[in-house]
Amino acid sequence: MLKGKKILLGITGSIAAYKAPYIVRSLIKSGAEVKVILTPAAKDFVSKLTLSTLSRNPVLSDLFDQDSWSNHVMLGRWADLFVIAPLSQNTLSKMANGICDNLLLAVYFSATCPVVVAPAMDEDMWHHPATQANISKLISFGNNILPVERGELASGLNGDGRMAEPEQIVKSISDRFFLSKQLRGKKALVSAGPTYEPIDPVRFIGNHSSGKMGIAIAKELYNRGAEVTLVLGPVPSEVSIPGVQMINVNTAQEMYDTCIKEFEISDISVMAAAVADYTPVSPAKQKIKKSGDLMMIELKRSTDILKSLGERKRPGQVVVGFALETTDEKNNALKKLEEKNADMIILNSLKDKGAGFGYNTNKVTIFDKNGAEMKFEQKSKTEVARDIIDALIHFYYE
Repeated sequence: MLKGKKILLGITGSIAAYKAPYIVRSLIKSGAEVKVILTPAAKDFVSKLTLSTLSRNPVLSDLFDQDSWSNHVMLGRWADLFVIAPLSQNTLSKMANGICDNLLLAVYFSATCPVVVAPAMDEDMWHHPATQANISKLISFGNNILPVERGELASGLNGDGRMAEPEQIVKSISDRFFLSKQLRGKKALVSAGPTYEPIDPVRFIGNHSSGKMGIAIAKELYNRGAEVTLVLGPVPSEVSIPGVQMINVNTAQEMYDTCIKEFEISDISVMAAAVADYTPVSPAKQKIKKSGDLMMIELKRSTDILKSLGERKRPGQVVVGFALETTDEKNNALKKLEEKNADMIILNSLKDKGAGFGYNTNKVTIFDKNGAEMKFEQKSKTEVARDIIDALIHFYYE
């Protein structure tokens, strides 16, 4: 997504400038062309030699260098995106109030490309009314502000004001400015999380699903332009995804009813939820009291959501399922692909370290109904979601 993009990185006088080389390195690895500008104060925090080596371009810091003049107008027109990270309180104030006393500011005021800033300062400075007023001004000018993080600060205090981490900065600019919107106009349905099948008012049959994989897929579909509905089981923590419609359910039957309804208007359905295969026949209306050494619970099969969608699928609808396996993984995944009439099956194995329930990572193999097989190494679930949607677009929307 960043391949061939021209990124101008501005670095100001903040201790967080030590992270800037990591931003440059990540951008270069992603295929971007990078040029770097330092404010005079930034030169005390980070080496021009390091930045020029990583960016493969001379680092600029002065409007006048010996007998030459840095053409700030052309720099602002060269870039596809101008990223200022870190953004100090001093430079923020100058940007908000029209003060232009160094090369970075001259480029900012003449830039024709979008501008993204990643503030970095101590907590009290960040929360000061003047700082917040200046942030509001920058937003009103059309600039994009990356949220500060909470954590340990250079002062030794712990609070708001940390600059976003380099990988988050690169991901944010990639997602916000350079993701293709191939799925614009498409409606997507995603299921995620576990289901809880009640035994009595206080007990249930469930599983360890965190919903993280399905949530990441919903976010990625939205980033690609789709209108997304997420049907979410009872996950451990509260989830809110701007732009994504959320429908919370608890049981397999509730998830089935909701997915069947939403499927009618969906172009893409990704069933990532860990739905209970069995549910109690007759949940007790009162708490079951302990009695005896054994207890028998009669279970019945819950309705198979993926199979039901496959049976209802119309031409043009794409249905994607997941297969979490422990034995004979590939054959079981291919069998599921055929029996459920799905278009794609995402296989992951509990044998793979860092895959399965609860992890922030996953390792998957994607099988397509036309015989394609795509294997991926272990990645964050955000990256796995990107791979899955890339494959979906490749197979069905290119």
